[in-house]
Amino acid sequence: MSDRRYDFSRARESVPKGSPTNYNQNRSDKNSAEMDPVTTALAVGLLCLLAYRFLSISTTSFGKRGVEYTKPWPIVGNMAPVLFRRQFIGDYIRNVYFKFPDLKYFGFYNLVAPIIVIRDPELITSIAVKNFDHFTDHVGFVNEEMDPLMGKNLFALRGDRWREMRKLLSPAFTAAKMKSMFKLIIDCAEKTSAFIAEESKKGRDWDMQDIFKRYANDVVATTSFGIAVDSLKDPDNEFYKLGRESISFSTWVSVKMMMGRNFPTISRLLGIKLFGSKPREFFTKIVAETTRMREEKGIHRPDMIQLMMDSRDKDGKRLTVDEMTNQAFVFFLGGFDTTSTMMCLVGQVIATNPEIRSKVLLEVEEAHRKMAEGQPTYDVIRDMAYLDAVIDETLRIYPIASFLDRICVKEFELPPAKPGAKSVTVKPGESLWFLPNGLHHDPKYYKDAENFRPERFLNGEVSPNTYMPFGVGPRVCIANRFAMMEAKILFYHLLRNCVIEPCEKTTVPLKFSEKSFAVVPPTGYWLNIRTKEDESVANGHVANDSVA
Repeated sequence: MSDRRYDFSRARESVPKGSPTNYNQNRSDKNSAEMDPVTTALAVGLLCLLAYRFLSISTTSFGKRGVEYTKPWPIVGNMAPVLFRRQFIGDYIRNVYFKFPDLKYFGFYNLVAPIIVIRDPELITSIAVKNFDHFTDHVGFVNEEMDPLMGKNLFALRGDRWREMRKLLSPAFTAAKMKSMFKLIIDCAEKTSAFIAEESKKGRDWDMQDIFKRYANDVVATTSFGIAVDSLKDPDNEFYKLGRESISFSTWVSVKMMMGRNFPTISRLLGIKLFGSKPREFFTKIVAETTRMREEKGIHRPDMIQLMMDSRDKDGKRLTVDEMTNQAFVFFLGGFDTTSTMMCLVGQVIATNPEIRSKVLLEVEEAHRKMAEGQPTYDVIRDMAYLDAVIDETLRIYPIASFLDRICVKEFELPPAKPGAKSVTVKPGESLWFLPNGLHHDPKYYKDAENFRPERFLNGEVSPNTYMPFGVGPRVCIANRFAMMEAKILFYHLLRNCVIEPCEKTTVPLKFSEKSFAVVPPTGYWLNIRTKEDESVANGHVANDSVA
């Protein structure tokens, strides 16, 4: 069965030959632009509401309950350094974690919202796993009826509705299902690595964030929506453009998210949505056309659309097109943004650490020798243990999520935060945070915590209770193994064909911009890439499969 293809071609302006981004148009930074009048008015209104909320709540509630906390600032709570763009959110949250080294938990104000931050691994496991029924949900930031793409997907669903959808979708990420989708991902990785190798014959600098997003876009398009696009040869295809627009968290979108989290009723009354109608109409049309064509022609394809078409809820009913669209869209966003960011981080680590790079290359070549007729197989890629460890250690040092949240749905009693303190009752509606960036850097749980040592994941040093880059408990990311496979396949192909190294624009040591909530360096993720063929010619010998 061949892939269905859409003609997403769009006219493109020519770019001078030799430009480092000849396939990627330079775009203005929306975040740095001045806010339009509507955004300004909404921001001012939000500020007034936050001020009212701050004045109407008791900021001494933690003290009365025996929970230690840092006194909040009016309106901004304990988030001033982040909101005023003085510090990257991940670094700031990690520093907050280490302010209370002897406590199991402490109080924190996210703007005017009081949060109990849990820092003890055993207590985190108790809350997120053993007593999951008390903390099943995430904090919402949209009205699900007004914005179903963001409000009715697996991440946002709550309670029994979440359980039912999770049960329905989980089979998509079993080893058997991922093996069936393996060839689809291989095709995307081969196209991407071949494009980079051809463009890099003379050596050039690459915006890796753009490259990896295009690869992730193609993977999620074929595995979630059942269509084939080539975002490198056709960089303006509508699928990629809508993805980029959907995750472009401008000031306007950030204000709307804050409104939704803090004042959901007002957001609903004002009709505030995160995104316009265009993304929903576009993705709904794709899902509707795909399901219709497969039913009419008897087509069966190993992807998520097919799984949802074949599934039934507890009453035996099939999912509607809208329901399928909501679920496919959240996997699109996760794949497009989170997975591409993970690959940027891994690429940076490999490029800037020669010893790590040499070991990964050895494993790549060893994997290649195991493959029948040079064709990658699921089992061989899966068994690349050192590359797994490099990705795991990368996500330990640089976790993408600054915090993980839970909402209490049934009253729960926390044990004393320290000897001599009293227990604390968490009531329904109250929020908890777990801080991966703190746990991952805590020398109590990680020897040489600030040093990059992939070997710690090979010798059993790491406890699953202190490592949570994809979440924790039943609400752990459903697609975590899929994301790992997607990344490993691309790095296998890329490192087989090319040499990746730092360039003048590479941020070394790696640090992240305080101007953005995203995990991105101030200058972006830039690397130099050369083909191995050119490297061999430059060294006066013919390229071969060995690693020097």
